[in-house]
Amino acid sequence: MASIRWKLSLTVLGCAALLAGCASVREVHSDVQTYSALPGFPVPPTYRLELLPSQQAQAPQFAAIEAMAQQSLARVGLQRDDSRGSLVVQIGAQARYTRDMASYYGPYAPYGPRWNWGMGFGRGAGWGMGVGFGGFMFDTPPLLYYRAVSVVMREQNTQRIVYETSAVHEDVWTNDPVIFGTLFDAALSGFPNPPQGPRQIRTPLPVSGPAQPVPVPQPSRP
Repeated sequence: MASIRWKLSLTVLGCAALLAGCASVREVHSDVQTYSALPGFPVPPTYRLELLPSQQAQAPQFAAIEAMAQQSLARVGLQRDDSRGSLVVQIGAQARYTRDMASYYGPYAPYGPRWNWGMGFGRGAGWGMGVGFGGFMFDTPPLLYYRAVSVVMREQNTQRIVYETSAVHEDVWTNDPVIFGTLFDAALSGFPNPPQGPRQIRTPLPVSGPAQPVPVPQPSRP
């Protein structure tokens, strides 16, 4: 009996070490598509943020997305000025999840992903705040989280669309305040003259601190 308990302890300790290692390293993989018709950096470098009726109706929930988009726009040199913006900017966000059948069952998965949750913000968008983790699941496939953002820019004077970009991320782990901010940064990377079309961007996340210890059962003495 003591031997079995020792083996159980070693197994749990190994899982804890694996989880700690995974927690210390994290990358956000973004599938980005960008199309720009801007000849150069806008002058003046200002924009007016145009909110859709659905975004205005759900202002308290959308405020977090709005703030993250503004921070990313500021990082590429654009400042919000709703009275004298040279650009008109629309933003969107999507959030939904499903079971990761393909990874769990391999090529013999009985069916593909069935995205079964989402609320709308923006052009065909959804939104939800949450934190998830795909751990050791022996009975059901892990949850697969889909997160996406979009940014569309128009010239204020002509109303011509001059910039369109989006970023998508799927993973069994999510932390929405981190993921959405990272996606806006990825979508706007290279502004105002990024590579045209699809590309992939990997963003390493800073380690906030050591992983939290996982309790391990103490072995019984023989």
